[in-house]
Amino acid sequence: MIELPEAAVLAQQLNDTVQGKRITNVITNASPHKFAWFYGDPQNYHEMLTGREMGRAVTYGGMIQIAVEGYALVFAEGVRLGFHDVNEKRPLKHQLFIEFEDESALSATIQMYGGLWCFPDGEFQNPYYLGAKAKPSPLSADFHKNYFDSIINAPGTEKLSAKALLATEQRIPGLGNGVLQDILYNAGIHPKKKVGQLTEADRERLYQSVKSTLAEMVFQGGRDTETDLFGCPGGYRTKLSKKTTDKPCPVCGMNIVKEAYMGGSIYYCTGCQKM
Repeated sequence: MIELPEAAVLAQQLNDTVQGKRITNVITNASPHKFAWFYGDPQNYHEMLTGREMGRAVTYGGMIQIAVEGYALVFAEGVRLGFHDVNEKRPLKHQLFIEFEDESALSATIQMYGGLWCFPDGEFQNPYYLGAKAKPSPLSADFHKNYFDSIINAPGTEKLSAKALLATEQRIPGLGNGVLQDILYNAGIHPKKKVGQLTEADRERLYQSVKSTLAEMVFQGGRDTETDLFGCPGGYRTKLSKKTTDKPCPVCGMNIVKEAYMGGSIYYCTGCQKM
């Protein structure tokens, strides 16, 4: 799933590969997917985009937006993007396929569910999209301690678990269940620990971990559990993920475990992240 680090990496790669290229053909829904979410009629995307030039890609949380001469093209959630040079093999299945005048192409396929949104600038009123645009990124200076305190001290948050605080309700767009695991591990906080039980020292560590862990993931090219525009896994080696389950913690030697929680999975070290 695209989360904040992967969005940042993919946006840079898109700017390096397709920015400035003119679109010659757009194919939508060639392989229908029940959870491929389009904006409007996807059959109109060809007419909307063909002949226009790909602009700069930017990120809003875990969303990637590309300007296309008066239109915006947005990829969100479980979209897997791939760049295909002139002589490279094209995927057999895709939900969106864009061809350029130099005969290179960009494909988008849905893993579980995802948004493939094309719309005239300013028309899209999706609340998750608007929220992601309005809130500061943890990678920016605007995401400072006072801002983080406004999130953690909001009414009702004291009853939430650490996972619920960080990875639900889009409090921090782009911070999902994937990156959450290492953030909490680096802060030494159990995913189920209630916000009301966090000490001031816990809160400071959590803030610092949000900033530093996400920055490191971006610097290393995304997580090793996800792939980039060229199908390569990221260079950041996840500390807590499916790759490390049942292995000893590199810090304390205790086991890293996986549990079902809140409709998904959590990973934690039984030694470093005590309740």
